[in-house]
Amino acid sequence: MDSLHEFDTSNGDSASINFSTNTITTTHHHHHQNINTSMNISPLTNVGGGMASSSSPPASSSTATLSRYENQKRRDWNTFGQYLRNHRPPLSLSRCSGAHVLEFLRYLDQFGKTKVHTQLCPFFGHPNPPAPCPCPLRQAWGSLDALIGRLRAAFEEHGGKPEANPFGARAVRLYLREVRDSQAKARGISYEKKKRKRPPQHPPNNAMPPPPNASSH
Repeated sequence: MDSLHEFDTSNGDSASINFSTNTITTTHHHHHQNINTSMNISPLTNVGGGMASSSSPPASSSTATLSRYENQKRRDWNTFGQYLRNHRPPLSLSRCSGAHVLEFLRYLDQFGKTKVHTQLCPFFGHPNPPAPCPCPLRQAWGSLDALIGRLRAAFEEHGGKPEANPFGARAVRLYLREVRDSQAKARGISYEKKKRKRPPQHPPNNAMPPPPNASSH
């Protein structure tokens, strides 16, 4: 990890992570330090941490998508660096582990916009609740999964070794899987892609019957 580039501290105290189509700005007071976190999810981010893509996008569209993805990745990287600098005690990137990444993900839940019903809620498992409820707002699994994908790539781009990547730690993967499964149950939705069943193959109705004397020879 000697070649790992630490975060630039000249970025100030503001950073952003894109998480929803609505933008909220929150000031977090921690040991007399202010962190202004502006969060708004990029529509170009898909579940899995990559760029949204089509089968054959125009060159200009593909370039714009790549640029927006790279900008988002840079903002996420700077925000994580801000989080580490405000950690108590301050934490260097080279000493960051999967446990610290989990702390960061739980910290982000306070900015979530996704209603996650508790098991005691009458709307638990209801995809379209008919009325409001006091259940907490959380970061959606897809948002966290895409965020980790971008940070995992950024870590290695800044000199980190793949085998020491805290964003690829087993604990992080298990946490994301747990969030996915619990939110699927609470919200009554499925994140699994359904496989299309092939219709049974029937012989065409206009097939010619065999000649009557075919079996006699």
